[in-house]
Amino acid sequence: MGYYDDKLHARRLERVYELATPAVERYLRGEIDFVRQHLQSDMTMVELGCGYGRVLPALAEGCRLVLGMDLAIANLRHGRSCLAAHPSIRLLAMDAAELAFPDHSLDAVVCIQNGLSAFAVDPVRLIQESLRVTRRGGVLLFSTYAEAFWEHRLEWFQLQAAEGLLGEIDWEATGGGEIVCRDGFRATTFTPDDFHRLTRGLDATVELHNVDDTSLFCVIRP
Repeated sequence: MGYYDDKLHARRLERVYELATPAVERYLRGEIDFVRQHLQSDMTMVELGCGYGRVLPALAEGCRLVLGMDLAIANLRHGRSCLAAHPSIRLLAMDAAELAFPDHSLDAVVCIQNGLSAFAVDPVRLIQESLRVTRRGGVLLFSTYAEAFWEHRLEWFQLQAAEGLLGEIDWEATGGGEIVCRDGFRATTFTPDDFHRLTRGLDATVELHNVDDTSLFCVIRP
């Protein structure tokens, strides 16, 4: 998470979403709506890599307690200021690969907007750690960009690079679902086959859902 801690955090991260095109706004709303369909009012959930808590108020409407975790202190500081009016939301400094929760203590773990790509950790480890803290009957929700959304995603990243939020895009290295910037930023995606590989052997049921050709969700139920 070093890039987000050093460069893309707090107000700069907030600016990323202000640059969203109509297609990207549809994608962002679609993710939130899909997650909310899987939440219940008595649930305690955590969002991995919550940033400044952009989606947490919308998710808190369907949960008893919403926890957001991130390692970028600037994000958490900005988020606590933005979310001061939401007592059911708490932001925590925590490593997604070593969650400080007891086994089977949460009802839902959420990692959206291609969050698995943002962590510099083996995604299998992140999924297994998320499964460890989730109760039987709970749910884990991981999303990535849908393949059909590539042109809209690329346009959004170009807008970010033009404002200096990201480095200049390396067009020779960019393609096949991966965006590479000359300052070291790299954003991959996951195909259905990738998700099947990452979840192989888990003691859980796994479903994949394409949401409006904008995002692909991997839904895991212990």
